[in-house]
Amino acid sequence: MSDTLTADVIGQRVEVNGEHATVRFAGVVPPVAGPWLGVEWDNPERGKHDGSHEGTVYFQCRHPTGGSFIRPNKVNFGTDFLTAIKNRYVLEDGPEEDRKEQIVTIGNKPVETIGFDSIMKQQSENKLKFPSGSVLTGTLSALKVLVLNQTGITWAEVLRCAMGCPGLEELYLESNNIFISERPTDVLQTVKLLDLSSNQLIDENQLYLIAHLPRLEQLILSDIGISSLHFPDAGIGCKTSLFPSLKYLVVNDNQISQWSFFNELDKLPSLRALSCLRNPLTKEDKEAETARLLIIASIGQLKTLNKCEILPEERRRAELDYRKAFGNEWKQAGGHKDPDKNRLSEEFLTAHPRYQFLCLKYGAPEDWELKTQQPLMLKNQLLTLKIKYPHQLDQKVLEKQLPGSMTIQKVKGLLSRLLKVPVSDLLLSYESPQKPGVEIELENDLKSLQFYSVENGDCLLVRW
Repeated sequence: MSDTLTADVIGQRVEVNGEHATVRFAGVVPPVAGPWLGVEWDNPERGKHDGSHEGTVYFQCRHPTGGSFIRPNKVNFGTDFLTAIKNRYVLEDGPEEDRKEQIVTIGNKPVETIGFDSIMKQQSENKLKFPSGSVLTGTLSALKVLVLNQTGITWAEVLRCAMGCPGLEELYLESNNIFISERPTDVLQTVKLLDLSSNQLIDENQLYLIAHLPRLEQLILSDIGISSLHFPDAGIGCKTSLFPSLKYLVVNDNQISQWSFFNELDKLPSLRALSCLRNPLTKEDKEAETARLLIIASIGQLKTLNKCEILPEERRRAELDYRKAFGNEWKQAGGHKDPDKNRLSEEFLTAHPRYQFLCLKYGAPEDWELKTQQPLMLKNQLLTLKIKYPHQLDQKVLEKQLPGSMTIQKVKGLLSRLLKVPVSDLLLSYESPQKPGVEIELENDLKSLQFYSVENGDCLLVRW
């Protein structure tokens, strides 16, 4: 680039040693002679200041350390758009093998391309700049899906852009350092899916500003650093008026470390699916099953968790285990199976808002249930089980120690080797000495003994 700078470079995207930035200033920065470029980095940690030098503001950055001054000869301006298109698609004379064709699908249509895979790897993450005072009302009335990931767009610009898209249904705003500064009133009213992933400036209070979007069904909040969520308009056991249509919530890769987060989600009236992977409460593999059961028991209307369907059997087990796990705490807090004597503390009701409902659904926990070890607290405990073969003449009873985490499939494998019977022929169930005559089938091979609340002293019934 020449030493003579013009205003044409303002707003251009540049690359410096692998880092991307946008030019915000071009000119002289006294007292040092020669031309300078003022750039705003995509990664604000790469910069040194906010666009000021010795008290003079040369340009503005959204982040206080997002700016730097760089000599023009250190900057790579890349290739302009038209030249890039020509280089990529205007065919020159040359060997046929250099132009590899492939079929890709865009929408539902197969498209024949040349070098498309290379283009996909070189997306430029272009930054958008909206002219001040521009009005876009109704310009793109047929547009349904808009992707503005990594474009540096601000929330105010999002709202201005949305004025031109009155029928917008899906909006993707990942990695823009967005701060939600105002409530959308006349725009975004048709949006069904909103992706705000990796916008670390968003907090709980900002989410209230988008909580009244009437048609919002899917909200993606992965990697925004959120740790808590509250719906102050809804008391214990009540539903919130916020996010009235929200069916699917994604909060992967956040800082969720309190179970109260999931208690609050039970207040969302339309929530049916949740993804909450890689949070402090859910990222330990050895605790994954326990965490799943607790979440299911905490959110009554949930049908899918982490993209896995919640079957009625799993919900029943989760809720029964939850009822049993916190039974002693319930009694100590004033709980009683006689409704006239039930005087639960506000503290317990806040920590376990669905517990009273579970007592109504399944009955209050009996004293004998609360004397055994709580199923949700089991780690990899060895269970001593009796094994019977009800249909055999020989009613010999065996005793075996099996890990609580052992799957039904592995139990069948063990019994198959012991009995010389094919695994596919085995049918398992169990009885508890506390409820003689009540037989519970172990029908899901992928679930563990712990999942079915099998405990020490229970009897495993084996048929084939």
